[in-house]
Amino acid sequence: MPTAAPLPYGSWPTPVTSALVVRAAARLGEVAVDGPDVWWAESRPAEGGRTTLVRRSADGTVTDVLPSPWDARTRVHEYGGGAWTAAGGTVWFAHFPDQRLYRLGPGDAGPVAVTPEPELPAGVRYADLTSTGDGGLLAVRETHSASGAAADVRNEVVRIAPDGTAEVLVTGPDFVSDPRPGPDGQLAWLQWDHPAMPWDAAQLVVRAADGTETVVAGGPGESVVQPTWDADGALLFCCDRTDVWALWRRRPGGTPELVLDAGADLAQPQWRFAASRCTPLGDGRVALALPRDGADRLAVLSPDGDVREVGLPYTALAQVRTQDGAVVCAAAGPTTEPVVLRVDVGDGTAEVLRPARDLGLDPSWISVPEPVTFPTEDLGTGIPFAHAAVYPPTAPEVTAPEGDLPPLVVMVHGGPTSAHPRTLDVEIQYFTSRGFCVAHVDHRGSTGYGRRYRDALQGRWGVVDLDDVVACARYLADAGRVDPARMAIRGGSAGGFTTLAALTRRPGVFTAGASHFGVADLAALAADTHKFESRYLDGLVAPWPEGADVYAERSPITHVDALDTPLAVFQGDEDRVVPPAQAEVLVAALREKHVPHAYLLFAGEQHGFRKAGNIRAALDGELSFYAQVWGFDLPAEEGIAPIEVVR
Repeated sequence: MPTAAPLPYGSWPTPVTSALVVRAAARLGEVAVDGPDVWWAESRPAEGGRTTLVRRSADGTVTDVLPSPWDARTRVHEYGGGAWTAAGGTVWFAHFPDQRLYRLGPGDAGPVAVTPEPELPAGVRYADLTSTGDGGLLAVRETHSASGAAADVRNEVVRIAPDGTAEVLVTGPDFVSDPRPGPDGQLAWLQWDHPAMPWDAAQLVVRAADGTETVVAGGPGESVVQPTWDADGALLFCCDRTDVWALWRRRPGGTPELVLDAGADLAQPQWRFAASRCTPLGDGRVALALPRDGADRLAVLSPDGDVREVGLPYTALAQVRTQDGAVVCAAAGPTTEPVVLRVDVGDGTAEVLRPARDLGLDPSWISVPEPVTFPTEDLGTGIPFAHAAVYPPTAPEVTAPEGDLPPLVVMVHGGPTSAHPRTLDVEIQYFTSRGFCVAHVDHRGSTGYGRRYRDALQGRWGVVDLDDVVACARYLADAGRVDPARMAIRGGSAGGFTTLAALTRRPGVFTAGASHFGVADLAALAADTHKFESRYLDGLVAPWPEGADVYAERSPITHVDALDTPLAVFQGDEDRVVPPAQAEVLVAALREKHVPHAYLLFAGEQHGFRKAGNIRAALDGELSFYAQVWGFDLPAEEGIAPIEVVR
């Protein structure tokens, strides 16, 4: 859509519409190898957000295995993961509506229920499924009680027989994950207890066939993730004993040995089950996603410690699996959506098994991120800086009036123990192709930079993250890269908290904001949330309820008297993590003070929007809100209905 006449920033015509964002939101999920076949999961907003399973056979045939309405998704920890596994052509999966396990084999007419219907609807949930090779499964089972209280939820490792009966293998710890059967009847798993999160202190435990248990690594101040057995009986895992999540090995009968410290986190925080960043190749070598300069490389680690990189045109790797000495993984980059890839690590040749969809988007429309490190206040962390990915306005043959500066949208990731992935995010391009500058901030506390950077948020959530987003905006404004009068901040969940904190506790920096299911009341979050995060704030803020005064001081809801910045609020009415009541208190305050605001409550949505219409309504609504607040026009050809702004 070239144009010769200058157009104001924000109003540029673009092919990156909300409809395109929804198409791109059909996310690739977990990847699994079953003999010659490769399976993967895809979430599909156009089908109500359900997750289906896809199999690619050895002859290249690609088949959707689960027809609508089957939905392979688990609610364990509320974030899920590991909801399915495949072996011998049979797939087992947790069906989202009832959370029961189902089996679908080659000769079955349809999925067959494996586990009994629970007394409490969706009261028994399963995740981290692993085939035992005899028609049974290992799984993490999460059992809820009629009380609904987080303290009454029980998490265990169970073995599920082909007839659906369950044997409890591990019980007692507050949380368990990664049950992995090993040689000679061994079993490895991870466990941790409140108030720790798995990235704070998780133990790797091995049980021998005689029942003897050994804590291999982990504990207070040390986190272990992603254990896996090698063919020689060695146990590989990632541990942050050296500051970063490095690769360790425990040989049979031995003690853990450091194998590879890459100077950056090899693993990622365990928000979801079934992550895999490294895999043994079966001959003593290990394939892994090696982070370097903010991008992943596929690398092969030899038994003598030599590391050889395999050249690929991708910068983010996940779901790294092995198949007959080759590597199967999900791969993406800043200009491409995720693909499923099979790589011959010997000669480096790669075959795309599941291509990225053709979005019809010329590369000239894609804004490529620039890594930026900017100064911040130390605030007792010993780290007076933070990181961001800055996406400049990008559109072919479009210019802005001379002397104008682009508006800025500061994006804040969720978690807050998470990070911004350096992969193509069409939602970011939705803004940059219209003339916005976008800065996605990895504030202190983000992962990927080692434990010291991650722990800088301990006791300081609502302090250092707030300082970092404000510092990033001012850094870009002072550099003359953005218009200081048109700077917005937006985020979802924990990113929504930082967004709301910036507007209530640092008024005057941003002139607009958008909260997507953002946390407004820390005390309410601590007192009424799901088990996995029910003690999360003990570390991030202060022990609850002893630190109630700290919670009140940092909660945006306490400072609504200072909320005078236009704000758009987007919320799901079934959100268990951040209930709608938090959003509605903010909206009431905005209405009472006659501050321009908009509020969209989506029926049937939980913590994050999965339905195509709602994703589009939230994104177009946010853009329309900025246009009305800052006074620019939207391209008429898109037909975006103006969101109702209440004043």
